[in-house]
Amino acid sequence: MRRLILLSLLTIPVLPVRADVTDAAENGFTSVNEVTIASTPTEAWLAATQQVAAWWNADHTLSGDASRLSIEARPMGCFCESLGDDAGIVHLTVTAVSPDSLLRMTGGLGPLGVMGVDGNMTWEFEEADNGTLIRFTYAVGGYAKDGLQELAGPVDRVVGEALKRLARFVETGSPLPDE
Repeated sequence: MRRLILLSLLTIPVLPVRADVTDAAENGFTSVNEVTIASTPTEAWLAATQQVAAWWNADHTLSGDASRLSIEARPMGCFCESLGDDAGIVHLTVTAVSPDSLLRMTGGLGPLGVMGVDGNMTWEFEEADNGTLIRFTYAVGGYAKDGLQELAGPVDRVVGEALKRLARFVETGSPLPDE
């Protein structure tokens, strides 16, 4: 079974995304993912901030429905998920904005949101020779009963997947790999 999964992963076309857990310890970790895409920083920024529901994986939402996600790209705005009838969740709070170049948010994504941790996620959009370099950096620190180092890899994979989906969406109009 493991071999079948590996073989199926090898057949999926993937954008060249550089992903690294740059450090991991009991009290925190840092994940850095980056990709260069054929677009302008403005196009990438608008897709990331105004169309998050179109590229974020619904499997990484509370509701199972990515259309309930939104990002208010302004200081004290939020990366939020509506759960209907005045219910919802703030996944991350926007702490810094420089349109077309930087969005910084704090909080804990997914299961980190219910732990004694906090995170600082920075999305950067930089002009590059062949388009736009997009970098997602997520630094997480705090307390978890069994330490945070074991969460670094899974969190890095989720953030890396989000970046791949954003890149595909900007370049092709779909976050999904070509079939």
